[in-house]
Amino acid sequence: MTAPNTSEGSPADAPAALEQARESIDDLRITGMSFLRLRFPGTTPRKRNSIIESGGGSPGMTQLELHTNQGIIGRSSAGGSRLIEAAFARIKGENPLFVERLWDRMYRHNRKPVAKGDYIAAMGAIDLALWDIIGKALNLPVYKVLGVYSEKIRVYAAGGYYEDGKTVGHLAKEMESYVAQGFRAVKMKIGGEPFAVDVERVRAAREAIGPDIDLLIDANNKWHAFEAIRFGRAVEKYEPYWFEEPVEPDDFVGCAEVRRALDIPIVAGENEFTRWGCRDLITAGSADILNLDTIKAGGITEYRKIAALASAFHIPVAPHGSPHMAVHLLASTPNTLIMETYPDVESKYNPALPLFPVKDGYITVPDKPGLGIDPDPDVVKKYHVS
Repeated sequence: MTAPNTSEGSPADAPAALEQARESIDDLRITGMSFLRLRFPGTTPRKRNSIIESGGGSPGMTQLELHTNQGIIGRSSAGGSRLIEAAFARIKGENPLFVERLWDRMYRHNRKPVAKGDYIAAMGAIDLALWDIIGKALNLPVYKVLGVYSEKIRVYAAGGYYEDGKTVGHLAKEMESYVAQGFRAVKMKIGGEPFAVDVERVRAAREAIGPDIDLLIDANNKWHAFEAIRFGRAVEKYEPYWFEEPVEPDDFVGCAEVRRALDIPIVAGENEFTRWGCRDLITAGSADILNLDTIKAGGITEYRKIAALASAFHIPVAPHGSPHMAVHLLASTPNTLIMETYPDVESKYNPALPLFPVKDGYITVPDKPGLGIDPDPDVVKKYHVS
């Protein structure tokens, strides 16, 4: 009989190596938290949607950092930052692999179980950082830990904001520029100008991109139901791919009315929280597509439940914002539709999180361990602020 091979790296060593890895993971503990703040040069353009004006300041990025006893740092965008410390106190000292239990502990421990508000966003930020730790501990990207459905994700370019001096012609050129970058779907804002002007803006955008590119329109909860219906009927001939947030976020009945009146798919959920908010949207008949925010909705742990609930009603999901984190959720979700990105709004001003390369309207899911959002040390050194 041939003696077993006991040289380094041989199959005989595998059980011992696996046992050592298991012990290391079982011993993993959350020990502390901090924030990484970066500020970049220049000034972001002043822009607005139908209800909010933003920009005009120094670009920057703030990340939540969760520290562990093994030196692994979990990162996420610091949504709900003023309440993160309160939520973090519920999980300090715990093993991050117990992510379902930790979500439930943050949600239920020592607080009334109201499934809305900034506290849920704080939980979402922590949850995403926990998944970053888990991926790094296993040396796998998060979507492979969750279970892969697709390694390519369809994306759209979110833009088309209002700006001082920005004409309809400027809007058309902006939409064309996204197509030139490889996008096959683009989004523009509506509701911020008089009715006729916004109809003309939609017409110009459609003419600029042609009939084969999907055109998404977003009212940011501007209108009453009858106003949204009137506008939708005026632009249906330009074949919008979807009509996002047509009415106020708490008007589930009005959103359902808009959905029944139009042939354009209605998107809603960006301002909702958790599976319970999703349940109420669905049962009200408010949406053809759900766009709950990855952070505000409660993180990957909660969004997986939201996606599963939506799939039971044959409703696809297309999360709002945070593409570098949403991509892992979407790559592991069968009812994924499309992902929002910001090529000329946010990403171009953030050298710490470079754009995903886009080809024929799709991106390839990044394969770095964890969420893959660790900034380059040279970028941190150059732009760090206390």
